[in-house]
Amino acid sequence: MRSLGRRLLLLKGGRGPASCARDFVPFPQRVQQAVRAADQRRPRVWDALLTSFWLIAVLIDLNDGGWRMVAINKNVPGWLLLLITVSFTVPLYWRRSHPFTVMVATAVPAFANSLSGAVLQAETLQLIVVYNIAYRLPFRSFWWVGALIAAPQTAGAVRFPDSAWWDRGAQFLWATLFVALMGVVVRSRRDYTRALVERARQLETERDQQTRLAAAAERARIAREMHDIIGHNLSVITGLADGGAYASRKSPERAGQALEGIATTSRQALGELRRLLDVLREEAPGAREPDLSPQPALVDLDGLVERVRAAGLPVHTTVHGTPDAVPPGLQLTVYRLLQEALTNTMKHAGPGATAEIQVRYEPDEVRLAVTDRGGRPDSSAEPPHPLPVDGDEPRADAGRGLTGMRERTALYSGTLDAGPLTDGRGRPVGWRVHALLPLPEETTT
Repeated sequence: MRSLGRRLLLLKGGRGPASCARDFVPFPQRVQQAVRAADQRRPRVWDALLTSFWLIAVLIDLNDGGWRMVAINKNVPGWLLLLITVSFTVPLYWRRSHPFTVMVATAVPAFANSLSGAVLQAETLQLIVVYNIAYRLPFRSFWWVGALIAAPQTAGAVRFPDSAWWDRGAQFLWATLFVALMGVVVRSRRDYTRALVERARQLETERDQQTRLAAAAERARIAREMHDIIGHNLSVITGLADGGAYASRKSPERAGQALEGIATTSRQALGELRRLLDVLREEAPGAREPDLSPQPALVDLDGLVERVRAAGLPVHTTVHGTPDAVPPGLQLTVYRLLQEALTNTMKHAGPGATAEIQVRYEPDEVRLAVTDRGGRPDSSAEPPHPLPVDGDEPRADAGRGLTGMRERTALYSGTLDAGPLTDGRGRPVGWRVHALLPLPEETTT
């Protein structure tokens, strides 16, 4: 088959596929396309050529005397015949820019042609003007066109009642109606084609917009994942490092445990980052297979709590129910919310802080609450656990923390309430994060 294709290509002179494809286009269609392209490039030149063609044709007919074969009055002066012929032909130059004006202008020689009895064939050039009116002007213009066509024919029938003018006038009116319908059909096809082109353009624009929105959403998702991974693990590492530095002076064994915790947390963070970056990496020949380990779920919650406790933050956990009916995506959301809340507690609660986690699995929703009671910074006292003291820094940095938590909650039509935890007198004693996440309908039915 390939050999046959090469032979055909050699027989056609070695031309490419585009050139061969043009050979299968019918010749009349290629001529039509070429004429249309020339008309679009130089419309005035085309109008002048068409007007000149019809002017020469009617002048030849007038000079040969062919008009006498159908004329009712064969004694019409030559100057009047020439004037009628030119008046029918020359206005065609403006048939596209001012079609109705041209129709009114040709009505004058049409009256002269009917009343004089010359019956020149140049009168049929009015059909070209009728076509342009039907193609370009509103439909209400047809009433005036019909009147301008019928009035000269009626005048000729009245002027020469003994002739067959009524039959000729009726035929001309039927021809006018046919040409008008043809113009309407071509106009409808043009409008339909334009609508298709505009629709295609809109679909292309919408496709580009959807692509940009999808890319923006993906960037936001990746930013949330990066923030959750790096922010949490770096907070744990910072706490362990501070604790190790403090314990190295009194208890080298605890300092060694802190270093082991730093190593474990760092490896876990690197593993999660590799999984995230492997998803973004384009496939290449010989590339390493990406890590297909699953995303964190609620079964990994105990490991998260243990890492936070190892960093020095006491955490008390209360769980009601089981997460069996919670879909994986919602489990990841709950896990990330708890991770972010604990990270903010470690970063902002201050020394002596404690945290409490409450998770309740209902048949149709998941409720979670993370509260902490922050200690007060005191430079003279030794911190009970190694945490940075940032008492003046606001919770859940406005860049990613709280915003990311709200975005994750909104993905599942949930609600998030975060704010200071106050005592009976309204004084702030900590921070609270409450979230309500309804289960998807397909898991509750």
